[in-house]
Amino acid sequence: MATGTNIRTWFNGTWHDGDVPVMRAADHGSWLGSSVFDGARFVNGLAPDLEAHCARVNRSAEALMITPTIATQDMVAMAWDGLSAYAKDTAVYIRPMYWALDGDATAIVPQPGSTGFALCLEEIPMAPDAAATTLGKTRFRRPVMEDAVVNAKAGCLYPNNARMLAEVRSRGFGNALVTDAMGNVAESATSNVFIVKDGDVFTPIANGTFLAGITRARHMQNLRADGVVVHETVLTYDGVHAADEMFLSGNMNKVTPVTGFEETQYQIGPMTRRARELYWDWAASK
Repeated sequence: MATGTNIRTWFNGTWHDGDVPVMRAADHGSWLGSSVFDGARFVNGLAPDLEAHCARVNRSAEALMITPTIATQDMVAMAWDGLSAYAKDTAVYIRPMYWALDGDATAIVPQPGSTGFALCLEEIPMAPDAAATTLGKTRFRRPVMEDAVVNAKAGCLYPNNARMLAEVRSRGFGNALVTDAMGNVAESATSNVFIVKDGDVFTPIANGTFLAGITRARHMQNLRADGVVVHETVLTYDGVHAADEMFLSGNMNKVTPVTGFEETQYQIGPMTRRARELYWDWAASK
């Protein structure tokens, strides 16, 4: 089932209307999970950091030993071509994807140069600014490089995220606050994490267990340019409980306020609102 509506798909050299089939039953990506993707957004005629997202899907492919076949700039041009069919005020999710078609003699290792590619555009509205979530603890953790391909935005990583979400939703929370193997805060089940304490902003230091997101980096850059002190550091559950504000950072909605972590409650505060304002001001300037 598609997440959005009004779908357009670039596949096999042309645009198609709708959610067209792109994988075959025997494709390596279908039965051995060798798929990667990325996501950018088109909002009010803007596509912030589109080039960075297209570049990252190529890096993700290489991390999964899949040969990328579309140059970053060509992918950007392809996305804009597809977006020309949407009205400027339509919110669209932009998802380039690669998967391996064939394996080597063992079937397990992707065969170099045998790559499937599609670019999917889906109309998905942005969440309202006041739309917030709550976080709960999960017993599931982020893997390390020795366990999984954590340096890629890979489809095979998401079943772990899904069980995190299912666990905390069964307890009434909207998302999970996830730790790394050492028990330090890494991210939520869907996006990166920021907390605010005494006017400073804190986010988990990138330690190779989670993708330090493109939107995360943009928020850090914008806040620092605005005079805010931003720390990349080790965060614990205790530190999160002591925070004044908390928000999530991801491509889908850019800033999602957090109003509770387990029994701790937060207000949607001025730094959360400022991070959103700075982001869209920056996007409009580009």
